Amino acid sequence: MIRRCLKAFLTWALALIILFEEWGWRPLGRLVARLGRLPLFATVERRIRALPPYAALAAFALPFVSLLPVKVFALWLIARGHPLQGLTFILLAKVIGTALMARLLTLTRPALMRIGWFARYYTRWRAWKDALLARVRVSPSWLAISRARAALRALGARIKSNFT
Repeated sequence: MIRRCLKAFLTWALALIILFEEWGWRPLGRLVARLGRLPLFATVERRIRALPPYAALAAFALPFVSLLPVKVFALWLIARGHPLQGLTFILLAKVIGTALMARLLTLTRPALMRIGWFARYYTRWRAWKDALLARVRVSPSWLAISRARAALRALGARIKSNFT
């Protein structure tokens, strides 16, 4: 019983983290892609696309590795009694990291998929993640939240139409 409850809690917690990533992945990736229209960024993107597989892997890992000190600093701030500043740093690092990783995955995926172990684990990860999200999206809780969001949108639209 306890094991089942813990598993359900962990599944939901992980699903929420993944949903947050998914929520930000596409729009943040598009935002960074707009930067790719600028000449300097376009040149950098062309070079990233041309990287061999393991160099592409290093480029893909760069945002995670480079933002790690920022996250450690944020934890230090929290430990020193500045929870709001620490949380702000963590959230900013998460948003920036997600934006960069989304764009880098788009640019490096062809090269990364030529690495056997990466392709194998990436394919498994996608299948597992899609199955988890599919389970969450048909759950009573998710459906209730979806109905509430739809009702709030409809209410907002009615209020907006009354003022225009």
